[in-house]
Amino acid sequence: MNEELLVAQHCHSNKAGGVHEPNSVARAHRLIVRRRWRVVVSVVTTLTVVCGYALAGVLNLIDTPLTFSVAAPRNHMPFKHPTVISATPLSGPVDSQRPIDKDQAERLIDDFVHASGVDDNHFSIGIADGEGHIVASRQADLALEPASTMKTLTALAASSALDMGSTFTTATYLESSGERQRNSPILTIKGDGDMLLGPGVNDPDHINGRAGLASLADQTARALLSRGVNRVRLCYDDSLFGDERYPANISDNNPNHAQYTAVSSMAIDGGRQWGGLASHDPDTYTAYPELSPTPASDAANLFGELLAARGVTVESGPDQRSLPAGASPVSQVRSATLSEVLAFALRHSDNTLAELFGRLTALKSGTANSPEGAMKAVRSKLAHLGVDLSNTQMADCSGLSPGSRLTTNTLLDVQAHNVKAGQGVAAAEGLSVPGLVGTAMGFLDDPDVAGLLRVKTGSLEGVSTLAGNVSRKGSGVLTFAIMTNGVTDIDAVHKARDVFISGLAAL
Repeated sequence: MNEELLVAQHCHSNKAGGVHEPNSVARAHRLIVRRRWRVVVSVVTTLTVVCGYALAGVLNLIDTPLTFSVAAPRNHMPFKHPTVISATPLSGPVDSQRPIDKDQAERLIDDFVHASGVDDNHFSIGIADGEGHIVASRQADLALEPASTMKTLTALAASSALDMGSTFTTATYLESSGERQRNSPILTIKGDGDMLLGPGVNDPDHINGRAGLASLADQTARALLSRGVNRVRLCYDDSLFGDERYPANISDNNPNHAQYTAVSSMAIDGGRQWGGLASHDPDTYTAYPELSPTPASDAANLFGELLAARGVTVESGPDQRSLPAGASPVSQVRSATLSEVLAFALRHSDNTLAELFGRLTALKSGTANSPEGAMKAVRSKLAHLGVDLSNTQMADCSGLSPGSRLTTNTLLDVQAHNVKAGQGVAAAEGLSVPGLVGTAMGFLDDPDVAGLLRVKTGSLEGVSTLAGNVSRKGSGVLTFAIMTNGVTDIDAVHKARDVFISGLAAL
């Protein structure tokens, strides 16, 4: 309401009641002053709430439209010129010095050890403080099969070796046939590791499908037609990872080809063949459909169909061939950042992507372009970081192949690096959060601690493992690892595990 109108109305009402006009004016002005203060307080309060909300979103403390991840502006293949992004904590350093009640930790471990289903000779468990010092443990140096907790080793090595703010590029290149009168030019689609391509347009709201083949086809068709090119021979270059794509024995634990497919330079949705049953959210799924054995070829075939639908005739192909030097770039699309892709891999326990990160680490390190080279590169990087690799045997980089062995000490050492700001931050940020997200969503015996744990699960026939870090209720952080092999009553072991991890936050 206009203030002058307010004064006039107030004075008029006071006159009618027999009140002297000057006093009425004074009261009106006092009313205006009070009104102004109410407005000021309201505005300040509103601005405080809005700014706080915005800041929380920017810092990723709450889910808001302002929540974002900063991506490096560079666009290059991650293994060519990787640099390490040092993380700066936004909310201050973790209180890693706050002591853990050793007796309480021992009791928590004892309860797990004596729980139904836990085999005395086939388990290992430990709790460590934020500095990595073990507070309580049982058989922490016993080497057992780790299943997918092996991925924590690969994630730490990769995030320490690669530029996790960079992206994968899928691009098209044109080369003249040299016989323009008789043959159409060759168009080649080439990837450098994006196995989460989408079949449609670029999707900025998801990791899976951030780069879309339809967008690449749109851009490529426009560029070709503007050059007067309306017919091409299509090829694809899937030479990035050489000829060795499968770790030696991974097929033993890959029934129906649902757990792993060949690491490739490109793939649509990781090669998942949903048969019309895909989730509406490409970043969230719980089923594991059969994986295509030819993901790069599938991507190239779809790209050819999309190109033809946009007015460019595909006369032949797609045929696999290495891109020759001198080909002219046409267009490109870029994936989510490597840190986002790693988070996707960890939360879904994606074996193919874990092996992919191992292979990228090998390419960066200069070891052999093979599964063996990937394992060597991961071990070398971890040794350089000071991780205890005693009794470690790697059959692959994902934990799917039989034959891997790790100790709880090693898993705790990896987690100690994860909770420190620095090279391994991307490996820590991607872990599953019990009660909220990822493969551990349904874990916990106490819903009050949901969101306080970040973990990596591991599960194979007779194997149940878990490793992670915990935000303690009274401030501070701890790390833990559990490994059980030879399990015959998996439900009982999972119950004991859920009770154990639910008690960690109170230590």
